[in-house]
Amino acid sequence: MLDDTIAAISTPIGVAGIAIVRVSGKNAVEVVDKVFRNIQGKTLDNAPNHSLLYGHIVGNGGKTVDEVLVSVMRGPHSFTAEDVVEINCHGGVIAVKEVLELILSVGARPAEPGEFSKRAFLNGRVDLAQAEAIIDLINSKTKKSLDVAVRQLKGALSDQIKKATDMLLEVLAFIEAGIDFPEHDIEELSRAKIKEMTEEIFNLLKKLIESSAAGKILREGLKTVIIGKPNVGKSSLLNSLLKENRAIVTDIPGTTRDVIEEVVNIKGIPLVLVDTAGIRETEDIVEKIGVEKSRELFKDADLILLMIDASTGLTEEDKEIISLVKDQNCLIIVNKTDVGKDISDREIENYDGKSDVVRLSLLTGEGLEQLEEKIEKIVFAGHVSGSDELLVTNVRHKNALDKAAESVQEVLQALEAGLPTDFLAIDIKAALESLGEITGETLSENLVDQIFSRFCIGK
Repeated sequence: MLDDTIAAISTPIGVAGIAIVRVSGKNAVEVVDKVFRNIQGKTLDNAPNHSLLYGHIVGNGGKTVDEVLVSVMRGPHSFTAEDVVEINCHGGVIAVKEVLELILSVGARPAEPGEFSKRAFLNGRVDLAQAEAIIDLINSKTKKSLDVAVRQLKGALSDQIKKATDMLLEVLAFIEAGIDFPEHDIEELSRAKIKEMTEEIFNLLKKLIESSAAGKILREGLKTVIIGKPNVGKSSLLNSLLKENRAIVTDIPGTTRDVIEEVVNIKGIPLVLVDTAGIRETEDIVEKIGVEKSRELFKDADLILLMIDASTGLTEEDKEIISLVKDQNCLIIVNKTDVGKDISDREIENYDGKSDVVRLSLLTGEGLEQLEEKIEKIVFAGHVSGSDELLVTNVRHKNALDKAAESVQEVLQALEAGLPTDFLAIDIKAALESLGEITGETLSENLVDQIFSRFCIGK
């Protein structure tokens, strides 16, 4: 299939200034040349590499379909490491489809989902971790998640995997030297070195694994549920964080009866923010359904924002709600501090001894910045939150790292038990196999196909 020339629309379908049809393969230049007419009469075959030519795409009978700019990028200096031609058409549904159909009619075939990126991987242009970072980059919800995706695309994760792999291979060499040359007493000399290097590898893998919690949040968003009794300011908090009036706010308790979900950017962290019905006993059938939904939602939340009304003090309803979430990741928000009352930390600690407490007034906006800082601190606990920090964002990568770390730990336990070093080779090779799954070196063809099938067709 790598011998085929493929084509696809690489920009979203719809009204726009520009749309791009991408063509890749050994005959890409020849295929596009059949329907492209340069204004100066030049052919693409003679076009300099990385050049841009102006002209028209023509159909049957020489009919002009669109006025275009065509860029020529010859392999291996292109995204796929093959010859690539990109046709910059006018945006719109009809024109770009007409151009694509012409390209398909003269020798190209439709690209499969993710096939351009898959070719870049198969041709050695990027490894699998870098290829997957392309999707993270496209789907980035915040600048921080974009920064992490760009670093992985540039090979930051791949570099760490290579470092661990090289060290594992060195350990394996020590082991095999001891097996092959027993007369030189290499084994006893190498055991201390093997242990030292294996511990270093384990610590490297452990650090990457620990970063995955924050990385997953940047990739998928932090599911954050706002809970509390009625009329404490849950909907006002949602509106304040969104900076728009998304939820209805009144002085009447029980206004919110259904779940409202929005995505908000808090200091570069995508929060999937869920406003719920106030938790209380009620005879209203509709409100009762909303309360039950609230109870179901906060059980699966990554973070709970539990709101308390400073003007009423800590009520029995508040205490009951605190008891419901005492085992979860929770941030307690004391709202309406502008009324002159407050609830002491000691009062809250009697019912919850671990959650951070933030005091704010949604009426004046005081305390909102502190709330955002607390959320950032929770997400990046133990990690630098800047763009220079490597975070593992992909669940597949995390699972492979877990398996590799488990194998490395088996090596350390075998050393501790005094087992002969030749017993260690099996676990070392298993760790190498797991790390190879991340970069694609040891992954099966079926799994590679499955990964790229999740990409969009033009990428």
